Amino acid sequence: MSDHASEPATTAGHPSSAAPAAAVGVRTPANPPTPSTPTPPTPAAPTDPSPVLAPASRHIPKATLVALDITPPSGGQALLKHSFAHQLALRPGEVEAVAQAAGQPGGAALTRLLAGYEEGAAAPPGPAPFAAVPVDVLVAFGLAVAQLRRSRNGNGNGNGSGGQDGDAHADRAVLAVQNLVFNTRSSRLSMLNLERLEMAPAGIQRGELIATIPLAPLEETAVTHKEWSVTSREFTSIVTDSLESYSETGVTDNTELSQSTASQQQHSNQFNITGTVSGGIPVINGSASSGFTAQDSSSTSASESRKHASGLTQKASSRAKQEHKVTISTLTVTGTEETTTRTVKNPSQTQAVRIDYFSLLRTWRVRLYRYGLRAAYDIVVPEPSAAIRKDYVELAALRAALGPFVFNLPHDDITDDVRPADQAPGFPPNRKHYRYLGDLYGVQVPDPPEATKELFPNDNVPAGGGWHFYPMRFRIEDGYAISAVTAEFHLGMLSDNPRMHYGVEGSGFERDSGDPLHDAVVLSDPPYNAFKGRTGEQNVLIFLHDVGPAWVGLKVTTARTPELFSRWQSQVWNMLHDAAQTRYLAEQQDIANRISALEDRLAGVDTLTLRREENDEIMKCVLRHLLGTEYEFMAPGAVDALRAAGVDTAHGAGFAPGVLHPPDGAWAGLRRHEDLVRFVNQAVEWENVVTFLYSYFWDAPDSWDFIRRIRHPDPTRQAFLRAGGARIVLTIRKGWEDAWVRFCEGGFKDADIPADHPYLTVAQEIAAYDDRYYPGIPPANPGRGTVRIEDTVSTECSVVIGPNPANPALPVTVPVTSSRGFTVGAPVVIDSTRHRDLQETCTVVAVPDPGRLTVDRLLHRHDGTVTPVPVVQPGEKGELIAEWNEYTPSSGTDIQLNTNLPQMS
Repeated sequence: MSDHASEPATTAGHPSSAAPAAAVGVRTPANPPTPSTPTPPTPAAPTDPSPVLAPASRHIPKATLVALDITPPSGGQALLKHSFAHQLALRPGEVEAVAQAAGQPGGAALTRLLAGYEEGAAAPPGPAPFAAVPVDVLVAFGLAVAQLRRSRNGNGNGNGSGGQDGDAHADRAVLAVQNLVFNTRSSRLSMLNLERLEMAPAGIQRGELIATIPLAPLEETAVTHKEWSVTSREFTSIVTDSLESYSETGVTDNTELSQSTASQQQHSNQFNITGTVSGGIPVINGSASSGFTAQDSSSTSASESRKHASGLTQKASSRAKQEHKVTISTLTVTGTEETTTRTVKNPSQTQAVRIDYFSLLRTWRVRLYRYGLRAAYDIVVPEPSAAIRKDYVELAALRAALGPFVFNLPHDDITDDVRPADQAPGFPPNRKHYRYLGDLYGVQVPDPPEATKELFPNDNVPAGGGWHFYPMRFRIEDGYAISAVTAEFHLGMLSDNPRMHYGVEGSGFERDSGDPLHDAVVLSDPPYNAFKGRTGEQNVLIFLHDVGPAWVGLKVTTARTPELFSRWQSQVWNMLHDAAQTRYLAEQQDIANRISALEDRLAGVDTLTLRREENDEIMKCVLRHLLGTEYEFMAPGAVDALRAAGVDTAHGAGFAPGVLHPPDGAWAGLRRHEDLVRFVNQAVEWENVVTFLYSYFWDAPDSWDFIRRIRHPDPTRQAFLRAGGARIVLTIRKGWEDAWVRFCEGGFKDADIPADHPYLTVAQEIAAYDDRYYPGIPPANPGRGTVRIEDTVSTECSVVIGPNPANPALPVTVPVTSSRGFTVGAPVVIDSTRHRDLQETCTVVAVPDPGRLTVDRLLHRHDGTVTPVPVVQPGEKGELIAEWNEYTPSSGTDIQLNTNLPQMS
């Protein structure tokens, strides 16, 4: 295909609409055109004759989305209806109740179909049966379900639901109806023109005048040349060429056109509601809606794409110039020879001279290619990052656990009583409360001081007449006070004096007796009340008169004072406080370590892994949207088979070699599940899927504050985490359009995928994976101007073919195994490289039937009877629809002496 705009080119997939590709024109730094002119620019080839450095070219994927203006059919749309049935969250008996109340909307067949989606029912029938059900019937059924739930809620008979739960369940049905109406009101199908901006350095050109230095005869001056670059960070950081802290190409110039273009596009996205465009194509613009008509190079979408791309690179070029500044200052030196700058002297004694400094601009040849037209399926999903946010929920919970130490245990709560709530298995019975507190905080606390203690001072008193006084000295333990005192007397009589007298000095107790006695008296009770409450050293004086042999003893009962018990409570409280504080500090340190480890795990991920994780989440959202929220990502029965085999399902080790030995028949449904997985992964060009991230939509307002505070060093990941919804434009792989429409409209059935359907080869799938574009990641093919391997179509010829016998210049019909996927007007390569002298390239001029191809001519004879001759149609490089030049500043300057004024710019 020609690389010049003036040569004709054919749109990919539409050979009948060949038209000359219009060039955007040439811009000079002095007078750039305005990109928003209503008419396409006048075609003109770039005027710069400098050679183009093709190996140093850069490319940016681009696309133009064209909405299809079609009326959706009343039938079909099985996937959307299937998802609606799941969103209703039907409870047992609701379908039958609606049928009785509303007269079976849709008939008995629909009633049986929907009954399969009730909670607790067997596996749902799947989306296929919904293809024939009209949308209006499902809308009527959904509204009847909502009415039933509200009536049951009002009557208090909501099958266990009532109040707010019943209202929410009714609102869920209304929301499901609204989603069904919205999703089926317009077609999800659209067209996506795949395009590519190729930028290649095309030489250096003198730019504008920077400075001029006039010198009088014999004048000498010093010239200081200063150059700097200022990079502005607008809203988000732009990752240039770094991957896992490694740069393959070294430091890039921040005034490079491709980098400035990507930065300008991201800057523009910040001003609209989308916020972020990610996925396979970073630059996308929309065009007017259209029907199923062919698009040629002069179509509205091509014109809009040229304007968009031209304006984008023009703004990027201006942006690069603003970031790159060069200044030249002069300093006249008089009477000194010392200088740190370059000195310039005019040697002429009679003529004045002028030294002119010019900037040097790098010329970029920019080409806009359109290399394919794809069917697109447009969906909107809520919270694409819901699964990834769980780590940030954990992080928020850990951060909330950090705080000052608080110990709210009152001193009065430290007691030695027994409480029923403190008893627990594994602990001694009748555990006292202070023991419970010690076990709670993990510390061994001392026992409380004894409530009472007893002392027994006593003495033997010798016999004798007259008065005898005997002091009984004892000490009350600190923290205790006398609560009771009992005096006990064992007295004998003198033979010459039958009367005895005895007592306790100061107590009021005094008594006479004429018989030997054993007397005990409580001195702390009325009427005596002696010694009660005393503490410390005690001296009790016993007096006796005319007694025989005697023994006198005291029983002193002491009780702990409130101050002693309070000191014990304080001691225990301090121990519990210190234990709780030590545990708290250890827990806080552990939480801090977990926060640090979690932050490192979230932030310390290379950019490529982040993009792949986001792509996986988008794929998961797509599957749930297409196949229902209850879609099982593993075939039904497979998990039960894994668990029955005793494997580790929690850590994904179920399919380890030698681990799984399921019984016969356990994987009966696995084959069909594999076909579905393979179909979705290959029918969609995931390398070209475009995702628009929306803020707030679908996120509950209660979560806005949390989501707004999510931070990540990678701006694309941060935008993904904050997205409340995402619009996903699925590009359908070439040749899979019919199967995809049957899949979306009729539900997935085995008959949807013919046995001879051309699944991608391993090489094609790897090539498609390599062509995937991730924001902030250098593309795998940065300077590519080659074909797309994943679009390659191949077949074989098993007969002898050669030039047309009538005229070698006439077309030749070639019998092939299958002509599926071959495009009229596209080149094909016949024969393999084992016969380099026979391999040739020709053009397909017709596809008569599924078993033949007609090429424009053959020059050699090819024998396919022994070894089949391969016939390969390479992927298309694309049609050149526009070409223009842009300029960015370089680090060089140009000097000229006495430049002619008309030549200065």
